[in-house]
Amino acid sequence: MKRLFLLATALIMMSVPAFAANHLPGKGVEVKPARATWDTGYFQEALVRAGLEELGYKVDKPKDLANPLFYQAVMLGDIDYWTNGWFPNHTSQMPKHSEERVEIVGYVAKAGGLQGYLVSKKEVEKYNITSLDDFKRPEVMKAFDSNGDGKADLTACPPGWGCEKVIAHHFDVYGLDDYVNPIKAGYSASMADTIARYNAGEPVFFYTWAPNWTIGKLKPGKDVMWINVPKIIPREAQKPGVDRMTVSGIEGAVTDPLKAGFVVSDIQVVANKEFLKKNPAAKKFFEV
Repeated sequence: MKRLFLLATALIMMSVPAFAANHLPGKGVEVKPARATWDTGYFQEALVRAGLEELGYKVDKPKDLANPLFYQAVMLGDIDYWTNGWFPNHTSQMPKHSEERVEIVGYVAKAGGLQGYLVSKKEVEKYNITSLDDFKRPEVMKAFDSNGDGKADLTACPPGWGCEKVIAHHFDVYGLDDYVNPIKAGYSASMADTIARYNAGEPVFFYTWAPNWTIGKLKPGKDVMWINVPKIIPREAQKPGVDRMTVSGIEGAVTDPLKAGFVVSDIQVVANKEFLKKNPAAKKFFEV
């Protein structure tokens, strides 16, 4: 969030009339951005787009793209950039040899993307839930089974999101398939349903990340608690960041440190190299 504040400050400074009048390196250049399909990434996109406009660029309305489609499009030059790269979480979704045409530039939020599983605090205390393994216990499965299939229900990630692959990996290595049902519908709608169930006094179990509106509605430590994975078993793509899969000082965690099971990601701009080469002012702004 500090990084977003600095970007906003830079944008305000760039808005000084003398700067706008005398130095518009982007004048006459049309820019094609994209943005992620999760709504918490919209603010980051809007902030960077406004900055480019202050530099004189004509920035088109962003295209909403799933991660794999974006990385393919930016490599081909159909899209110039987006602000929603989560690394190393997205590394495995980038096409082979994409580094020849695509560059990761600067930081929107360095180590700013915490991810993990949260459970309603009342049930954490009632059933002594500390990790995903506790959802193999019959009484816990029954408490979190909202559709009558005999499994605990987890509000998970839609297809095409990087977190979907990590959750699938967790189900495999921790043997969760017979105990937990991952709900992969649209995330915002699924979380709205989750919050409604919580407000009705029902147990909830969901994946989320921060910064995110979900933990503004269901506050860690007050309403919900972050829980552990049983042990850290990284995917190949997570191995470079394995030391960031266990985190300390997390408010509302059942333990300290917390074995989150997800790498605390860097949120970064990803752009087409040819676009950056032709627009050094845009690249410099991305690096701010």
